[in-house]
Amino acid sequence: MPTISQEKRERISEQILHYLFGIFPKQVFTSDIAKELARDEEFIKSLLIELQKKDLVIKIDKNPEGIKYSRRLRWRISNKAHEIYKKMQ
Repeated sequence: MPTISQEKRERISEQILHYLFGIFPKQVFTSDIAKELARDEEFIKSLLIELQKKDLVIKIDKNPEGIKYSRRLRWRISNKAHEIYKKMQ
């Protein structure tokens, strides 16, 4: 499989942020984001982890009852990123 350029990774990351902004404050699973963007789940997960390191998304690893997920992660856009996106609209 060919490697994806950094420019394309950034563009896909922007698509992820745009999708999460559109559904804010809803929290979605990695698989839902991958399905929406028609991309591989592992690839999307790696991009989400990069975005988390930049404080643009927040990882939720517990269900509403407070029980930690064993294999799944939910994501939402961070409040800081949401405010920036809202100003741009």
